Amino acid sequence: MNLQQIMAELRAERDRLDRAIAAVNGISTQPRRGRPPKTAQIAARPKRRRRLSAAGRKRISEAAKRRWAKRRKKAA
Repeated sequence: MNLQQIMAELRAERDRLDRAIAAVNGISTQPRRGRPPKTAQIAARPKRRRRLSAAGRKRISEAAKRRWAKRRKKAA
């Protein structure tokens, strides 16, 4: 390989890289249309922890106990 051929290949590679960089920059600067990605939606939402009152916990516990009692009764 001669020096001129090597230089031509390097310039061609540089041009390909410049086009790729321009394409990536063009994608990132254009505003996104439509619904944002799911990760952005989750990050934008405040993190709230739902709390259950003592009465609510008791109601759920009693309902579960009734369900299990019904199942045991059916199995027996």
